[in-house]
Amino acid sequence: MADETPVPDLSDLPEAVANTKKRSSLQLVWIVPIVAALIGAWLAVQAFIERGPTVTIKFKTAEGLEAGKTKIKYKEVDIGLVTEVVLGEDRKTIVATAELRKQAESFLVEDTRFWVVRPRIAGGQVSGLGTLLSGSYVGIDLGKATQSRRRFKGLETAPIVTGDRPGRQVVLRADELGSLEIGSPVYFRRLQVGEVIGFKLARDGTGVSFRIFVRAPYDRFVTAGSRFWNASGVDVALDAAGFRVQTQSLTSILLGGIAFQTPPDVQPGPPSEPNTEFTLFANQGEAFEHPDTVAETYLLLFDESVRGLSVGAAVDFRGLVIGEVSAIGLDIDPAKMEIRSPVEIRIYPDRLRARLLSLVSPARDPIEGIRRYIDRGLRGQLRSGNLLTGQRYVALDFFPNAPKITLDTTHAPLRIPTVPGAFEELQTMLGNIVSQLERVPFERIGDDVHRVLVRLDPVLQAVDKLVKDLGTGIAPELHATLGQARQTLATAEHGLLAADAPVQTDLRETLREVRRATEALRNLSDFLERHPESLIRGKQDGRP
Repeated sequence: MADETPVPDLSDLPEAVANTKKRSSLQLVWIVPIVAALIGAWLAVQAFIERGPTVTIKFKTAEGLEAGKTKIKYKEVDIGLVTEVVLGEDRKTIVATAELRKQAESFLVEDTRFWVVRPRIAGGQVSGLGTLLSGSYVGIDLGKATQSRRRFKGLETAPIVTGDRPGRQVVLRADELGSLEIGSPVYFRRLQVGEVIGFKLARDGTGVSFRIFVRAPYDRFVTAGSRFWNASGVDVALDAAGFRVQTQSLTSILLGGIAFQTPPDVQPGPPSEPNTEFTLFANQGEAFEHPDTVAETYLLLFDESVRGLSVGAAVDFRGLVIGEVSAIGLDIDPAKMEIRSPVEIRIYPDRLRARLLSLVSPARDPIEGIRRYIDRGLRGQLRSGNLLTGQRYVALDFFPNAPKITLDTTHAPLRIPTVPGAFEELQTMLGNIVSQLERVPFERIGDDVHRVLVRLDPVLQAVDKLVKDLGTGIAPELHATLGQARQTLATAEHGLLAADAPVQTDLRETLREVRRATEALRNLSDFLERHPESLIRGKQDGRP
């Protein structure tokens, strides 16, 4: 029988007692999340503290704008980001919301400007080519105002001049826009010193206002005496002074331009203040004209044609332009059935330094002054300024031989008498010559000449026959006679003129005898001069 294993007594075993440990308040595993949370909160607070302002900008189109990608840059430095682009409430514009950095808060003032930088070609300038690779961005130009602002209206194009560029802005007033546009150059002595930065129509619609920018240091040449004129295209003038062509540069021909300068006879003075208003003249000639403050109006009546004379034509006094034609009309005198052309002129006495024609004087009656000049022969005359163009002008001069005329003081304006022009006188003379030629009986003279020619025809035939007879009968005899005369001259030359001819020998002997006789007479005269008594006593043969 197998051994049986004894069963142990479990009652003797010790009873297990559970040892309960105290639970810690914070376990190590939670330290990391807590630290991360604290860091996140600190970053959030820091981000909130450093968070920049939020602005809204209205544009006409969202071209080049993309939320979360389009940056805002100042001098190529990122200062913000476009966060949202939505359609405006008016459904005509878009509203871009952008967040800027804290340091850009001082940039947001009343005159700050925003625009989208895109590739652009305008006014002869190319800009924004870098955005072809990097993408468009919003540019900003800092204003100088003090009042802050958060809502802006964006520009459609980049401004030509930014606020940090040294120089001066000037406002110009003109009657019309012409060929000028934004970006058109501004010249000073043919050197480009600025450009047109904007223009707008006047509120009353009577003109256009331009805003130009002149770069430093050339802005110091803009003074109170400066004159601005439109230098666009080619200035072609065809008038009594001749044919003139003037331009500033090839750029001004294509894009237009403005030029300015101070006239030589005007004191420049100190530089003008910014935004000073000037007048934009049509050309340099008008810009350099002296402002005429005193004008005197007179009337001239011409009996001749005024063709070639136009309003604005010069009134000349011995080569000096002292006024202009203000009106041209036509006057009919029904009583005399005469048609005359009244020409109204304006004279500017200040243009005459000596004031020879100045009738507005506190020390002299104007009517008495004009009467005195008319009595001296002051007359008006139409003259041709240019034979090529046919332009005419009014000349005032003294004509001592002009008929005496009494000034009629009842008319206003006063009338200055006229004399026919030189061309008119030439036409009159030619007309008189033609009228006299018309009275010449050319037909009768022609008949008389014909009859004379008929009578001369037999005489001419007889002369022709005589010439033929001379050629056939008399000419041979004349030839023979001339041959005999030639032989006679040859014989005389050998017989009389030869050195050994008898005539020549006898002639030489005769000359010798004459010489000896002359010497004897000379000796006799000398002796008689020394001894005049020998005519009575005779020669004494050497005795005293």
